[in-house]
Amino acid sequence: MVEIAISLAIIGFALVAIIGVLPLGMNVQKDNREETIINQDETVLMNAIRNGAQGLDDLTNYVMAITNYVTVYDQTMTKVVQNTVPNWYTTTNSFGSPQFPLTSGSRIVGLLSTPKYLAWSTGKGSGVASNHVVAYVRSMSGPAFEKFPQKNPDVQDLGFSYRMTSEVLPYGTNYYDPSWTNYTAFPANSPDYIWRYNYWLAANNLQASLHDVRLTFLWPLLARGRTGNGGQAFRTLASGQLLQTYEVGFPQNPLYFFQPQTYVKSP
Repeated sequence: MVEIAISLAIIGFALVAIIGVLPLGMNVQKDNREETIINQDETVLMNAIRNGAQGLDDLTNYVMAITNYVTVYDQTMTKVVQNTVPNWYTTTNSFGSPQFPLTSGSRIVGLLSTPKYLAWSTGKGSGVASNHVVAYVRSMSGPAFEKFPQKNPDVQDLGFSYRMTSEVLPYGTNYYDPSWTNYTAFPANSPDYIWRYNYWLAANNLQASLHDVRLTFLWPLLARGRTGNGGQAFRTLASGQLLQTYEVGFPQNPLYFFQPQTYVKSP
């Protein structure tokens, strides 16, 4: 009996250790699954943005909303001229009138490609508008029973969702020393003036024809727009001109698309 009691005690200690490790293993499996989904969705979204895709209407089944928080600064980017104004779009309506809901893939990609900084001007002055574009997305990868044509709101709410921030920035001074293009600091026709002027021409061309695209994912999406502890950022360079366009009848809703085969010529 003593031997049996000792054996049961050893087995009990082993079971406690195994049960204690089991939740940790399940959490690791869940984290790996979520990271795999994010990696797969990132490929679709990044390629759609950098290629200026306008036919991915299937995105309307997964992108629930897009919000652009616009803040206007003065020319020095140190003083707020206009406080943050949220422009929002959902699958059924949007801010302002006429309504501009997310009813096509071109609208979704066009909004996600909005540049981080845009020139701003009114009769009262000029400055820079800073755009903070955020999308709320149901995962495109994962279990099939959560995907379109599934329309049960309970199933959709239980599915994996995330928040994605899109930033589009031109090739800028973070890639080179600004003194390389400061040709005005040297006498005209001097060697320093000439090579800095040529580099300035090349930099202007790159700023218009090469952009840094960054997608930041936070997951899972919780109640009231909060997110969990998951996070990952992706970055790439998109070549081609970034074209601003409008849909007929919606002049107040600019859309932006990369033109991979179109480049701006140097002055």
